[in-house]
Amino acid sequence: MGGSMFHLVQNETLKILRRRRFLVVFLILLVLIPIFTYAQYRASLTAQERLGTDDWRSLLQQQIVDAQNRLTSSRLPEEWREWLKIRIQQQQYYLEHDINPSAPGGPTFARSFMDQAISLFLPMMIVVLAVDLVSSEYSEGTIKLLLTRPVHRWKVLTSKLITLFLFVSLTLLLTILMSYGISGIVFGYKGWDMPVLTGFRVVGAELDTSQVFMVPQWQYLLMQYGLGWFVCLVVGVITLMVSVLVRSAAAGMGIMMAALISGTILTQMASSWESAKYLFVVNLQLTVYLAGTLPPIKGMTLPFSLTVLSVWALAALVVSYFVFTKKDVTV
Repeated sequence: MGGSMFHLVQNETLKILRRRRFLVVFLILLVLIPIFTYAQYRASLTAQERLGTDDWRSLLQQQIVDAQNRLTSSRLPEEWREWLKIRIQQQQYYLEHDINPSAPGGPTFARSFMDQAISLFLPMMIVVLAVDLVSSEYSEGTIKLLLTRPVHRWKVLTSKLITLFLFVSLTLLLTILMSYGISGIVFGYKGWDMPVLTGFRVVGAELDTSQVFMVPQWQYLLMQYGLGWFVCLVVGVITLMVSVLVRSAAAGMGIMMAALISGTILTQMASSWESAKYLFVVNLQLTVYLAGTLPPIKGMTLPFSLTVLSVWALAALVVSYFVFTKKDVTV
């Protein structure tokens, strides 16, 4: 079994490389990371010019004042008001403990990039990789040959799943290496040992700092990218299910993109619809629990989101294996 599974995985790996899906992901990262780096560089320059100083304490104090001014607006939605209050408390905590939360450096950029990319950008990259793992067999006319081979169907699907896990891991590794390597040209490569605070908890509309502790940034990045890896695996498994159910890769891409984009919109609006917390797309932004920002819906916690995502992934696997092993080869 081991040898045949190895050859099946090898075959699936060659298929992905031949379709150049991974090359597309690499090129997207290669184009977008320098753009994000430049945007962050310009934002820091603008803030410094506005205040006439590069002292991070002054910049942070100004951010607190700006946020407090926004709170006075009567037009501000209630969920944004709560988010701003939590943000202000957190920034004041950083000031009181003399910790710069955004000290310039490649590791800090890699951290902020994952915070922004985990809920939409990286899942989209995984969809690009996984959306035609099965449906491409239809477009290439190889589905009948694939399903009538003297190999158990569950082994064929398992090989596709293992290959997907390998490429998800490679994508995450590529993301941190490129975000660190490219941004380091502008911000420098130091900051791995910089202290980062985590353990913030949101209780009601207040920030609980009783369990806050300090970790070196490399350790925070390990936790953060570990959560990102789990999110990408879940999205990959759900995309694999769509690929099994839908023959067209374009239709599968449309379904997954619509789900991810609607999830981003729901995350902004879901506070009034409590049942939305059981949708996988609302639970993708796991790094908010590390950073201590307000979750999309009150009561959501890291164990809750991990459980919801795990249940969705397990259900997707059950559907994928059931449909694939029962598929009619004459279609």
